[in-house]
Amino acid sequence: MTSAVKRSPHEGKPRLRILIGADTFWPQINGAATFIARLAAGLAERGHDVHIVAPSYSNKKLGQMVETHEGQKMTLHRLYSWRWLGHPWLRFSLPWRIRRNSAIVLDRIKPDVIHFQSHIIIGRGMTIEGRKRGIRLVGTNHFMPENLLDHARIIPRFMREKAIRMGWDAAARSFVRAERVTTPTRRAADYLEENTSVRNVIAVSCGINADGYNGNLEPKPENLIVFLGRLAEEKQIDKLIRAVSIMDRELNVKLEIVGGGELEGKLRALVASLGLEDQVTLTGFVEQDQLRDALQRGSVFAMPSIAELQSISTMEAMASGLPVVAANAMALPHLVHDGENGFLFEPGNIEDLAAKLTKVLTLPAKELLRLKKESLAIVAAHDIQRTLDTFESLYRGEEVTDPAALGKNNESASA
Repeated sequence: MTSAVKRSPHEGKPRLRILIGADTFWPQINGAATFIARLAAGLAERGHDVHIVAPSYSNKKLGQMVETHEGQKMTLHRLYSWRWLGHPWLRFSLPWRIRRNSAIVLDRIKPDVIHFQSHIIIGRGMTIEGRKRGIRLVGTNHFMPENLLDHARIIPRFMREKAIRMGWDAAARSFVRAERVTTPTRRAADYLEENTSVRNVIAVSCGINADGYNGNLEPKPENLIVFLGRLAEEKQIDKLIRAVSIMDRELNVKLEIVGGGELEGKLRALVASLGLEDQVTLTGFVEQDQLRDALQRGSVFAMPSIAELQSISTMEAMASGLPVVAANAMALPHLVHDGENGFLFEPGNIEDLAAKLTKVLTLPAKELLRLKKESLAIVAAHDIQRTLDTFESLYRGEEVTDPAALGKNNESASA
């Protein structure tokens, strides 16, 4: 991460003690955890005293400790947690202890501001105890209750709608305590306001350090489709695999699925059942340099997910100069402008997905170059420094506008 202290409009102002509360953080790998690490690292680089409260993932190390993330040292407060039964990695802090644990941490570090990234357990405790102490509260929503229900199969189908309503009601109880509430995109902000009593939600992009990616505009030697992300139900990766299975064999298409998750075994079985072992590769979890290598080798990026409140992996692909084929769902159209930097397909429609991927892979060189350049132009509006500037303003209680039209992406907020 490159230093940005001199470019910050907050230069010369007092440094802050910032407490970030999160129900998910490293070593979990997901969009929210990635955003939190990058946000915390950027704030630490600017000289702020950054603390993160998150579950422990081994329970071997608990309490306060120093960890390094994204090249920056920060203070972690790891809480005792349990593993969610039936899930390989999902863990949660104990809800009946969270208010006491929150009070202990807050009284010890006395933060200037609490930025909670989830309302479910840690955010709930932090907002209740933080409000009692008069600490400024800023909340960011990464939550869709439908996604959480995928991990709660004990809930019968006829109770699903009620469970979703209860999930939104729980979110509202925490977010209404906050002075300001943000989400990564305008669509995600509207989604939160439609389902809760929370109002005046600001769209602030998760941001990306595009300098860390090589915007490769050169022709690629093979027709390689890349997917990057967690292997979970809402990502609909099975649809992508099935789309590859019906594409013209003469295109010699390859698919590289970068990432791991609870569906990895099922997806490998699907690949085998379709006879695609020579075309489809599942890498499992990889390091950052391997991730970037896959994006450099790719010809097109595919994002079939129906539940993206932004999609950091899609921004990473765009920063690598890739055209994108994405589901026309939730916030993905904020990033993928149909016919400009890629194409949108009807969610869940395997034939449409295959057709749009084929379209990209058979475009004339001049048209393909136009899509690649447009990806770079659109993602430029998501500079992580702009995100850091906005959150610093929120932390200081300064007024922040939400123009819903910043750069070409119609979604970020700026101070």
